[in-house]
Amino acid sequence: MSSTGKYQVYVTRSDMPHGGIELLKKQCKLILWNQPSPVPRSEFLKSVVGANGIFCSLTDKIDKEVLDAAGPNLKVVATISVGYDHIDVQECRERGIRIGYTPDVLTDATAELTLALLLSTSRRLPEAQHEAKTGGWVSWAPTWMTGPGLAGSTVGIVGFGRIGQAVARRVKSFNTKTILYYNRSEKPEAKEIGAVKVTFDELLMQSDFVICCCALVPETKELFNKTAFEKMKRTAIFINTSRGGTVDQNALIEALQKNTIRAAGLDVTTPEPLPLDSLLFKLKNCVVLPHIGSASIEARNTMSELTANNILAALNGSEMPAELK
Repeated sequence: MSSTGKYQVYVTRSDMPHGGIELLKKQCKLILWNQPSPVPRSEFLKSVVGANGIFCSLTDKIDKEVLDAAGPNLKVVATISVGYDHIDVQECRERGIRIGYTPDVLTDATAELTLALLLSTSRRLPEAQHEAKTGGWVSWAPTWMTGPGLAGSTVGIVGFGRIGQAVARRVKSFNTKTILYYNRSEKPEAKEIGAVKVTFDELLMQSDFVICCCALVPETKELFNKTAFEKMKRTAIFINTSRGGTVDQNALIEALQKNTIRAAGLDVTTPEPLPLDSLLFKLKNCVVLPHIGSASIEARNTMSELTANNILAALNGSEMPAELK
């Protein structure tokens, strides 16, 4: 699918929210991959030739090969995500290609999903629904399907940026006892929230719930490994809504199998989608979601429009609403 316009923009999916696509159509010729699924690599390399801009998602690897294929007219790569680990940032900078992303607009949606996943895991909702649907629900029982509550608990948040802070504000309303956070720098917002900065090890050892909200960078790759899980309470619940690469997945599986920790709730995995034969799907103490952290209708529409406006601003030589510096 294509449209006419001054600039040529390659869009890597046909199911991008329409708001951003309509904005681009006013000034750009759009080349769209015609399936609501990630574009195959060979098709991507062929169709991106001559593009002035790329509208991509976190499933699209933007590396030297793609940039070479696009050619010297490529001015901007804009991703409909807050994460940008799928983009070779250094290569783009060396070529003078600007990068757009979508911070802020998905904060509330991701924080809401984080709380939903935490509650679903701790209160064992998927297990309980399965029992109700398959005959396991025989009668009320005092200890059946019980799980830990948030009230009076210690919650540790790793990564205290916009999303981490939004999660902290929400868990505070559940009458938690203490909110701890681990971050490279002190966050002034923590004082208003009532969160206390601690070391990573202190957070692991003291928290009843450990929530990963940090970006995936070299320093956080497999931050949650065997050593980390062994430092956590045996009653702890681990939640990850950041990136799958922050976790050594084999170590997590072992920790869940051996009851090193109580349970885990994951919105992100490695790889994505997770193979159906993954042990994570077979463990009763693990809830896995298909990376839907930002999947509120409002958030996705706003992300699409912001991505389009990033592209248009870059192509017109203007200040981008959200440029990665």
